[in-house]
Amino acid sequence: MKKLLISSVCLAVLAACNSGTEEQKATQEAAKQEVAEQTSNTATQAEQKLVSGIDKAHFDTSVRPQDDLFRHVNGKWLNEFEIPADKSNYGAFTMLAEQAREDVNAIIEEAANSNAEKGSDAQKVGDLYQSYMNEELLEELGTKPLQPELEKIAAIENLSDLSEYIAYAQMVSEAPFSTYVYIDAKEPDTYITQMSQNGLGLPSRDFYLKEDEKSEEIRQKYVEHVAKMFELAGMENGEEKAKTVMAIEMQIAEKHWPKEKLRNPVARYNKMSFEELQNTIPNLDWDRWSKTAMLEGIDNVIVGQPDYFAAVNEMLKEISIDEWKTYYQWHLISDSASFLNKALAEENFRFFQGVLSGVEEQEPRWKRAVNVINGTLGEVVGKIYVEKHFKPEAKERMKELVENLRTAYAQGIKELDWMGEETKEQALDKLAKFTPKVGYPDKWKDYSALEIKADDLFGNMKRATMVEVKRNREKLGQPIDRTEWFMTPQTVNAYYNPVMNEIVFPAAILQPPFFNLEADDAVNYGGIGAVIGHEMGHGFDDSGSQYDGDGKLRNWWTEADLEEFTKRTDKLVAQYSNFTVLDGVHVNGEFTQGENIGDLGGLTIAYKAYQLSKNGEPAPVIDGMSGDQRVFYGWAQVWRRKYRDEELRKRIDTDPHSPSEFRANGTVMNMPEFHEAFDVKPGDDMYLEPEERVKIW
Repeated sequence: MKKLLISSVCLAVLAACNSGTEEQKATQEAAKQEVAEQTSNTATQAEQKLVSGIDKAHFDTSVRPQDDLFRHVNGKWLNEFEIPADKSNYGAFTMLAEQAREDVNAIIEEAANSNAEKGSDAQKVGDLYQSYMNEELLEELGTKPLQPELEKIAAIENLSDLSEYIAYAQMVSEAPFSTYVYIDAKEPDTYITQMSQNGLGLPSRDFYLKEDEKSEEIRQKYVEHVAKMFELAGMENGEEKAKTVMAIEMQIAEKHWPKEKLRNPVARYNKMSFEELQNTIPNLDWDRWSKTAMLEGIDNVIVGQPDYFAAVNEMLKEISIDEWKTYYQWHLISDSASFLNKALAEENFRFFQGVLSGVEEQEPRWKRAVNVINGTLGEVVGKIYVEKHFKPEAKERMKELVENLRTAYAQGIKELDWMGEETKEQALDKLAKFTPKVGYPDKWKDYSALEIKADDLFGNMKRATMVEVKRNREKLGQPIDRTEWFMTPQTVNAYYNPVMNEIVFPAAILQPPFFNLEADDAVNYGGIGAVIGHEMGHGFDDSGSQYDGDGKLRNWWTEADLEEFTKRTDKLVAQYSNFTVLDGVHVNGEFTQGENIGDLGGLTIAYKAYQLSKNGEPAPVIDGMSGDQRVFYGWAQVWRRKYRDEELRKRIDTDPHSPSEFRANGTVMNMPEFHEAFDVKPGDDMYLEPEERVKIW
C-alpha cells in the first residue's frame, strides 16, 4: 500500500514538473518534503551522537582525494594487506561474504548434528555436508561414480545417439549449446524455451582466439591439464584426447558471438517455431533430443545466436562420433572433479584457480562444502540465515531508501536537458513500475523432491541438478512466478532483472560498509544508496533501456533521444577504454559499459537523494568530513579490493564490471558534485574538464 502511494506521488510530481521553472521549483520542494517524511531517522539524527561510518584507518593521507580518491580512502589497506593464499582477490565484498559463509557453516553444522528425520530439510543439509566432508570415502570410491556416466558416452554410436546425449549433457555437464525455460522478453507474461551458445572449457572465446603470448601460454597449459585429467581418470592416450578436445573447442569458440555483441538483447532475440529450429540443425535427431531434454511438444523457441546454431549443425557432421565422445568424456570429468577424489580435485583447482587466477592454495574443505550447499540447498539455509542475522528494521530502512532513490531518480529524469518529454514519460513509467525485493523471498523453494544421501556426493549433485532442471521445465505453460529469487539471502550482491523490472537486494549485503544502521545518512547513500541506484540504473543502461516498464523488449525511445543517449554512452565507453589495468591491458569500455552506466547513474542519483533527505538543513561535519565528502568516501570504501594479476587478466575477458579502482574513480570524475566537494581543480589527477564529463541520468 505504501509503495503504491509513493509511486502515485512521484507520478503527480512528474506532471507538475513539466510545466515551467516556478513549478519545477515547487516540484523540487515537494520531493524534498516527501523524502524527509520517508526517512524515519533523519529528524532525530541531529540530536544523537553521529558516527560517520567511514573507516579512516585505511586512508593513505599521502595521496590526495583530488588525485586518486580510491587510494586516498583505501591506500593504507592496499599497501599493507596481503591477499590470502586461497583467494584470487579480496575486498569489502569478500569480507562480508566470508562472514556470511561462517554464519551459514554454523547453521549447517547444527543440521549435521541434529539426527533429523529422513526427508527433512535439516537431514538434506546435514547429509550433503557429510557427503562432501567424507574425504576418506571419496578416496576409496576414486572414479567409480563416473563409470555409469562414461558408459553412457561409450554407448554413442551415431548421430541419433549423440543427439540424445547432447540433451542429457546440457543438464549434467557441458554441450555446444544450453537450453532452459525463461520469460519471453517480448511477451513477459509467458515462459518460453530458450537456447544459447555454450560448450567451452576455458572461460570465454577470447581465451581461444587472442594471439598474445599470455593467451598462447594458457592454451598450452590447458591442453596439458586436459591430458593430465584424462590420466588421473584412468583413461589412455590422454595427450591425443587433449588435442582432440582443444580442436573441437577451438571450432566452437571461432563461431561464438563475441561478448560485446551478446550485450544486445534485440540481437539475441530470435524467435523460431520448433520446425524452424529443426531446419536450422537438421543433423540433430530432435525427437530423441526433446524426450531427454523434457521438452516434448514445444511450439516455439528463442535462439540466441542463429548463425552459431547453423555452425553447430555442420560440426555435428564434420566431427566424428569418436571425437565427440572424447569431448564429452572431458567435460564429464572436468565438471565432476570437485566431487571426486583428491587427485582430480587438486588438478582441477591447479589449472582453473591457479593458472587462470593465480590462487596459491585451495580453501579449507569446510568452506568449499558451504559453497556446495549454498548452490544446492541455498534457500533452506537462507531461511535460517535471515532469522538469525537479518534485522527487520534493516528491511524497513532499505524499503525507505529504495523509495527515496526512486523519488530522486524521477526528479533527475525530469530535469534532463537532453531527453524529450515523450521519452521522459516512458522512462518515468518504467521507474514507477520497478519492483524492489529486499532481504529474502516471500515464498521459499520446495526441495521435497530431492533425495540426499550421506554417502553419495556424486549422486547428490546429479540428483540436485536434475531436480532443478525439472523445476525449470515445469514452468512452461505456467504463470510467471514473480516471487522467485535468483540469489540466496546469504549472497553479498544485488541484481536487476529486466524482464521482471525488479531490483533485488539479498540480506547479506545489508551490512557495513554498504549499509550501517548506526551511521549518519551520508555514508549509507554513498554505499547501499549507490547500490540501489546502480541496480535501478541497469534499467536504463545500454541493454536494460531496451525493456519497458512491464519488462517487454521494445524501443520506447524517440530517434533523437536514442541518438543522444548513444553519444553519451559512447563517450563513457571511450573514457573507460583508456584506463590501464596492467601493462598492455586496458578496461574493455564497450563490454563494461552497462555496469559503468549503472555506477554513474547510481551514485548520481544517490547523491541527489541524500540532498533531498536533508530537507534544506545543512549536514553536520563529522570526523572532519562534510556530508558531501562522506557520500563520496562511502562510495570509495565499498570498492576496496586487491586482485592478483592473473585474476585481473581473466576478468578483463570475462567480467562485465570494471576493476574496483576504476569503478571508484571513473564514476566520480564525471560528477561536478565530486569536484565541488573536494575543490578539484585543473592540474589535479582526478580533474575532468566540464565538457569531458559524461552525464546520462
